Amino acid sequence: MKRHKKLLLIVILFLCIAGSKSYSQSIEVIKYPDLAKLINTPSEKNKVINFWATWCRPCVKELPQFLKLYEKYNDENLELSLISFDFVEDLENKLKPFVDKKNIEAKVYLLDETDYNAFIDKVDPSWSGAIPATLLIAKGNSKRKFIEKEFTEDELEKVYLNFIK
Repeated sequence: MKRHKKLLLIVILFLCIAGSKSYSQSIEVIKYPDLAKLINTPSEKNKVINFWATWCRPCVKELPQFLKLYEKYNDENLELSLISFDFVEDLENKLKPFVDKKNIEAKVYLLDETDYNAFIDKVDPSWSGAIPATLLIAKGNSKRKFIEKEFTEDELEKVYLNFIK
């Protein structure tokens, strides 16, 4: 009887662990051509593409605004992509734990490029290369707006709503 209780306890524990919600998601490592496709492929949703890194304090500071925007408008035609400039060798020990800790459900990409000057102007000619930076693209790629700055409290939502009008 004691043996059965142990076995039952193990089965229950396994089911609890297997059934628990996990925020772990795959982070796709991409090159610039993949980013270009993400930016240039027309979508039925409005796109918000944020360029950031875990080592960028202003990026991390404004990240909750992007997550709040995503949570609020995800079901209303918003597609959020977070493009990380972290180093590929930091994917497992820095970026993934950060994404898990922050419970990020939006799509996260790790841009595996070392020559930023080769693509910065292609994303937007006005971009100096500094992060945080954000690209807004209206559904169908009908218009774009590039913003190279850190958003202050609740500023992102106002900018987004004005953009999609």
